[in-house]
Amino acid sequence: MAGRGAQLSLIALTKRFGDVRAVDELSLDIKSGEFVTLLGPSGSGKTTTLNMVAGFVTPTTGEVFLNGIPVTNQPPYRRGLGVVFQNYALFPHLSVFENVAFPLRVRRRPKPEIRHRVEDALNLVGLDIFADRMPRQLSGGQQQRVALARALVFDPPALLMDEPLGALDKKLRGRLQLEIKQIQARLGITVIYVTHDQEEALAMSDRIAVMNRGRIEQLGTPTELYERPVNQFVADFIGETNFIGGTILEHTEDVSTVQLVDSITVRVQGEWAWETGDRVLLAIRPEDICLTQEPARATNCLRGQIEEVLFLGESTKYVVRLTAILCINVRLQRSRGQFRQGDWIVLHWEPADARLLMPVPGGGER
Repeated sequence: MAGRGAQLSLIALTKRFGDVRAVDELSLDIKSGEFVTLLGPSGSGKTTTLNMVAGFVTPTTGEVFLNGIPVTNQPPYRRGLGVVFQNYALFPHLSVFENVAFPLRVRRRPKPEIRHRVEDALNLVGLDIFADRMPRQLSGGQQQRVALARALVFDPPALLMDEPLGALDKKLRGRLQLEIKQIQARLGITVIYVTHDQEEALAMSDRIAVMNRGRIEQLGTPTELYERPVNQFVADFIGETNFIGGTILEHTEDVSTVQLVDSITVRVQGEWAWETGDRVLLAIRPEDICLTQEPARATNCLRGQIEEVLFLGESTKYVVRLTAILCINVRLQRSRGQFRQGDWIVLHWEPADARLLMPVPGGGER
């Protein structure tokens, strides 16, 4: 099997269902061999976008290009894209071999070619010894591998995957994430992957498009989205973030002095054009905060009391109360020390560890 990743371009795609805009003038360019994930909550428009690429849904306006050729009005079978769904969609009355062979038989490929391609596809997903079994004799993970093999067997230019691992348990899901990424890299195939699972998106993607209300809020690599979110929605959806409202007291070069609640003052480093008096939202990840029981030599040091301790296995989460109205979540690896509920501690971070965002009306803080 020799993959040839397609270039895909979505130009101002819009889809209306009555008065509802499920997708709102969405544009996205996907390079050959790239793994791009559409990430967002339910109702954000990610599946509708995927279905417009596949040809299952016709855009109200906008265009879909495959290798520079407009395919917006072509039916799904003419686009030749591989599709994998969450529910597997296997034929229960056909064996594993026949399920995988189905796309080739529809295309009237010669029998020797069908056998060769099906054997290659099953070997690729590690199911060559299960060719004669029926779907009901397979586990959920094995059935999803069959669905993946069926989507790849006819050598499609791109693979569309809609929540393919959503029905699997966490450990199996993690194993299949790695397998899918390895297969994609080996074949060089272009992938558009839909999920609401942020960890899945971060682990698998070359780039992620974070969607909200039918639009892309931010497009970037996993590292860019996690470390440099452009707004509160992205910072809140990708990972866990503390949000604290504040006011700019002073801004010099790339350092802002911010006043938080109860006259708490902190310094934040970053390239922003803030002015004195601007309302901002301080965003800081729980894992970027340090805890000590002694005063620390850091720019931002705050004293607080631990209200809750949550053991999460590889890490421990602490809820620290700084004032009557302000709590901050802190996450420490187990090797970085253990504290108890009720301990008074010093909480500190460096100016570059936090980020300032524009506050969203009604966005809230925590």
